[in-house]
Amino acid sequence: MKHLRSQLMGKIRGKNTKLEQSVSKALWKNGYRFRKNVLSLYGKPDIAIKKYKVVIFIDSCFWHGCKSHYKLPSKNPDYWTKKISRNIERDLEVTQYYVNNEWVLIRVWEHDLKANFVSIIDQICKTVMMAKQQSVQKRL
Repeated sequence: MKHLRSQLMGKIRGKNTKLEQSVSKALWKNGYRFRKNVLSLYGKPDIAIKKYKVVIFIDSCFWHGCKSHYKLPSKNPDYWTKKISRNIERDLEVTQYYVNNEWVLIRVWEHDLKANFVSIIDQICKTVMMAKQQSVQKRL
């Protein structure tokens, strides 16, 4: 049973998930060029537009401890409590890093994307457009 659980958990993707792919495609269609899972940036953002200092993180409800949807697994609850707590703590550290360094940070919950994909993409595009305008003004 433990081996089966390990096998199943091993198949969960950490990058290039279906949600990330759909957001990436939508941004690309809107004319935004970006990099995905940039190792050189703190916290490995899912999507990064370095030119405008914008990073996007797509947070899954399970792995990032969504208050509305996270359900503690019944097997090995101590492990999962520590694991998810550390993920939440790391999210806060990453957020603080980008705020302190004057980047535009966008965090999107999985459930928000699933419920309101088009409006979330619109919000992301508006935010990136504002960052682009600020970037141009700084260069002048």
